[in-house]
Amino acid sequence: MGPHPGQKTVLITGCTPGGIGHALALEFHAKGLHVIATARNPAVLSDMAAMGMTALPLDVTETESIKACHDEVAKLTGGKLDILVNNAGRTHTHPATDIDLDDVRETFETNVFGVMAMCKAFADQLIAARGLIVNIASLAAITPYVFGSVYCASKGAVTAYSRTLRLELKPFGVRVMVAMTGTVRSQIASRPHRTLPEGSIYMRVRALFERRLTFSQNNATMDTAEYARKLVKKALAPEWPLLFRAWFGRPDWFWAGGMARGAWLGTWFGEWVFDFVLYRMIGMPQLERVLREEERQKKLV
Repeated sequence: MGPHPGQKTVLITGCTPGGIGHALALEFHAKGLHVIATARNPAVLSDMAAMGMTALPLDVTETESIKACHDEVAKLTGGKLDILVNNAGRTHTHPATDIDLDDVRETFETNVFGVMAMCKAFADQLIAARGLIVNIASLAAITPYVFGSVYCASKGAVTAYSRTLRLELKPFGVRVMVAMTGTVRSQIASRPHRTLPEGSIYMRVRALFERRLTFSQNNATMDTAEYARKLVKKALAPEWPLLFRAWFGRPDWFWAGGMARGAWLGTWFGEWVFDFVLYRMIGMPQLERVLREEERQKKLV
């Protein structure tokens, strides 16, 4: 079932149930848009298809998969797409000194190159509709999220890319919104996690690292449906002049999720605030104490 005449359309990547993409699909559907929900395994989208949404297979790391999805959407909508939500992503929690570069490349393929590939592929349909791109970023883009250097780097790349994309697409009437997402309930805590390799310099504080793996699910975590309601409301808001967008209309930057307000306020004071808070929030002073004790023991020998 395709969209009704005049019905706006939205394509969302990464709609597996339990995550942000799934919640966004339900909320956009409730607001009357025709949702094109995508996932690498379309079988997980059967419930959404039963509700009248279009379910399509899509792997944002595969060029042919993106092209096939683009062509299907073109047939479905007549070559127009009102909103593209780049939500698909993967977490990456590991100390910077313990990373595996092949693993890092996989994260960037999904979190960064996948976003770029989707924007490139669907630019024609978005331009035809004078549409909106929503790139799901993270507070990690601006915060020193200890043991998350790779994830922070990937989301930092998305925000920088989006800022330039916004200016390049402005003459064509396409808007770009960046979602600076805080802690939000998801399936992340139930997935297999990376472990510290043998000989890691952080094995001394292994418990800190293991607690950090599920930090986003246990610290001021926002309900996924609530986050979706907030984002969809802003995505569907009317256009306002640049100076008033953040308060009344469709903003360039959307801040929501646990700790988002504090992070936004922190940007006004400088990066030292983030360094001070995150260092202590994750528990790094404990490592300092352990290292001092090791030095003390060496001197006693």
